[in-house]
Amino acid sequence: MTLTSPIRTPDVNNTAVMTRRAWVLVVLTLLVPGSVQLLAGNRRLGRVILGTWLTVIAMALLGWLVVSFFPAAAITAVTSWLGLLTIQIVLGFLALTWLVAALDTFRLMRFVYVGRRAKLWVAIAALIAIVVPTGAAAYGSYLAGVSRSAFADLFADAPAVEPINGLYTFMLVGGDAGADRIGMRTDSMRFVTVDATTGQITIVGLPRNLYNAPFVEGSPMLRDWPNGFNCGDNCLLAYVYTYAEADITLYPTINRSVTTAGMEALRDSVEAIVGMPVQYYLAVDMQGFQELIDALGGIDITLDKEVNFCEIGQPVQYTFPVGTQHLDGFRALQFARTRCDTDDYDRMNHQHQIEEAIFTQISPSVILARFQDLANATTGMVRTDIPQSMVGIYLELAQKSRELPLQRGDLTPPDFDNIYPDWALARQMVQGFIYPDGAP
Repeated sequence: MTLTSPIRTPDVNNTAVMTRRAWVLVVLTLLVPGSVQLLAGNRRLGRVILGTWLTVIAMALLGWLVVSFFPAAAITAVTSWLGLLTIQIVLGFLALTWLVAALDTFRLMRFVYVGRRAKLWVAIAALIAIVVPTGAAAYGSYLAGVSRSAFADLFADAPAVEPINGLYTFMLVGGDAGADRIGMRTDSMRFVTVDATTGQITIVGLPRNLYNAPFVEGSPMLRDWPNGFNCGDNCLLAYVYTYAEADITLYPTINRSVTTAGMEALRDSVEAIVGMPVQYYLAVDMQGFQELIDALGGIDITLDKEVNFCEIGQPVQYTFPVGTQHLDGFRALQFARTRCDTDDYDRMNHQHQIEEAIFTQISPSVILARFQDLANATTGMVRTDIPQSMVGIYLELAQKSRELPLQRGDLTPPDFDNIYPDWALARQMVQGFIYPDGAP
C-alpha cells in the first residue's frame, strides 16, 4: 500500500478513516489549492489549480519586492487603468479556480461516509473552505473594478510631470452652490505645495473676500480686467470662477473634460497672487463634502471655545461645545461653513481644523475598509486635472508627509490687507510659509 492509498482509494466502510481523510482534504485545500486533486482526484485539474495558485504567489512576491525597492513605480502601476484591470482579472480567475477546487474537494471527501458526529463540523469546515477564500478573492476583484472605474472618472488621462524647483503645486478649491446664489462660488481656496523629496506639505489660505485679484500675463481675464478684478464688492476672489463660467468666449481652447473656464481663471489669479505656477487643481463640492466625511466614518476635533452655527441673520441652530467631539458629515459641514457670530477668517480656521483632522486621522486601513463608500462619495463631488499616472507618486509622498507637521499660512489681516493688497508682500509671505527657515 502506498502513502497516498488512504487518500485516493480509501476504505469507505471505515468511518474513522473517512472522517480523518475528510479533515485532511479540507486542510489541504485551504493550504495548497490543487493538492487534493493531485492526491485524490483529477491530476490534470490539480496541476491547473496548483499552477494558478503558485503563479499568484509568485506575482505577489514580485510585487512585494518592487514595492520595497521602487514604491512609487509599483503604486503607479497598480493604480493605472491597465494595472487595475490586470488585478481584477487575476483575482477573478483566482476566485473561480478556488471555487472549483473547494467544490471538487467536497465531492472527493465522500461526505456520506464521514462519521455521524463529525458530519456537522466537517460540513462547516468545507463551507468555510469554499466561501472565505473564494469570497475574499471575488471581493478583491470587485474592489479592483470599482477602483478602476473611480480612478478613470476622477483623474485625467495625461502624462506625469516633473516638480517645479523641487515642489509639486496644487490649487485646492471648495465650491459652494445653493438656491440663494447664481452658480457656484469658490468659498474655500488654498494654494498647496508638496516637497517632491520629503513630502512636506505647505497650505496657504487665500481669503474669499480678497479684492483686486490680479491675473498672470497672457490670461484671457486680462481682456476685461487689465488692472485686476477691481469692481468693488462684486469682484471678490470668490467671484472669479463665477465670472469666467458666465462668459463662453473666455478660454475657448481648454479641455473641458478635465477643467472649466472658471477653474482656469481662478488658476490664473492664484498664480499671480502667490508668484508660482499651479500645476493642478482639486475642486470639492462643499455639499458633497458631507458625504465624504460620512464615508470616512466621521472625524474628531477639539475646541477650546464654543462655536455657534446659524444661517446669516437667523438665530443659533446648534452650538459646538468645548472639548473633543466626533463630527459626522452634517456637523462637519456646519462647522466648516458657519459665520454665525464670527467672520470669514474664523471660518478659514474652522476649515483648517477639518483639513487637519482628515489628514491626521484617516489611515490607509480606514480607506481600504471604506473604499466603496469613498468611491461612491467622490463620484461627481470631486473634480481634478491630476493625471492618473501621478497617483502613485502622490500617494508615496502622502505617506511621507504623515511623519511631518503641516506648514500653514494665510494671506489675512492683520499681516495682509485684503482690501488694498500688496502683491509683492503676498509673494514674500508665501515663500516664508513654504521655507520657514529661509529659501533653499
